[in-house]
Amino acid sequence: MQKPIQVFGNVGSPYTQKILSLLRYRNIPYAISWGDVIHNLSLLGLDPPKPVLLPTLVFDNKDVKTDTTPIIRYLEKLFSKKSVIPNSSSVKFLNYLLEDFADEWTTKYMFHYRWHFDEDAENAKKMLVLQHKINIDDDSLNEFGNSIADRQINRLWVVGSNNETAKLIDNSFKRFLKLLEKHLSNTPYMFGLRPSSSDFALYGQLTQLVGFDPTPRKIALIESPRSISWVSIMSDLSGLHNMGGVGEFFGINNDSNNKNLNYFEDNEEGWYSLNKLPESLKEIFNEVGKVYIPCLIANNKAYINNEDTWEIELDGSKWKQKTFPYQSKCLNWIKDEFNNLSEQDKNDVKDYLKGSGCELILN
Repeated sequence: MQKPIQVFGNVGSPYTQKILSLLRYRNIPYAISWGDVIHNLSLLGLDPPKPVLLPTLVFDNKDVKTDTTPIIRYLEKLFSKKSVIPNSSSVKFLNYLLEDFADEWTTKYMFHYRWHFDEDAENAKKMLVLQHKINIDDDSLNEFGNSIADRQINRLWVVGSNNETAKLIDNSFKRFLKLLEKHLSNTPYMFGLRPSSSDFALYGQLTQLVGFDPTPRKIALIESPRSISWVSIMSDLSGLHNMGGVGEFFGINNDSNNKNLNYFEDNEEGWYSLNKLPESLKEIFNEVGKVYIPCLIANNKAYINNEDTWEIELDGSKWKQKTFPYQSKCLNWIKDEFNNLSEQDKNDVKDYLKGSGCELILN
């Protein structure tokens, strides 16, 4: 029997939720430990990674890995069943881009709502401590909760959240929810009738936005009730498995009139081909190009020029934040994924993303 992967994380970490849901879907054995990652690793005689990120995974060979995007690709090499990577090279790239958007931009929604509003901050500073240690005494609960809140609120500017950008973030979140509502009315997942890695990335952030923080949940109830239900469904897809054809795989009738089955060719195994991606997905990429891509470009320019901060005009507002080396890496990784495509696939992707704003990083 496969020895379970040791997972160390936190309930309030969207990236922990991302990887746990994926492991459940792929039926990969794991054991989750909540709490102090460094302490838990020390019990195994292992040194913590640098930096310590949530989640941290320990494999059979004592390999310690962090950062969910490369972890997911590593899991693809270890386990063959129920892949979360689309089988078309061009769609595979789009999935990578959307996963990066989820990890690096929609997390700004979460950070903003959690600490910008008093109601959300009061909720977070208690719940985050209790999720770490349920039996903590009340005095320590208040002390640690206030310490967490002070640190995080003082860091809001680092990710671009402030009074000037609050409306921009709010508008982007509401647009995103409306786009997701429309997409989920057509299909249950981003790239087909099976979940991709970008589904799990979006799920991870939404577990917090619609399941933890009061303000964004209230917004989601108005703008996208499907998103709230989708998060509940995505939490455990362990029973979604291949028992036969596409229809049997996904529990839908093999009726030739079924609009979902009509998207597929016989060999697509539940993934949409590029020319059959729903229009609602293209609209989501328009939002990616509208808000995230300009920030990736500006951050990378600042990083190259050794500038500590950067600012741009974004969606009618001034956006200013700290320069992140990691997001410069994200841009280069996206470019690497694109450059690994064949010339035909590159042209197909460019045609698909034309006019979205995303094409600006593909030259």
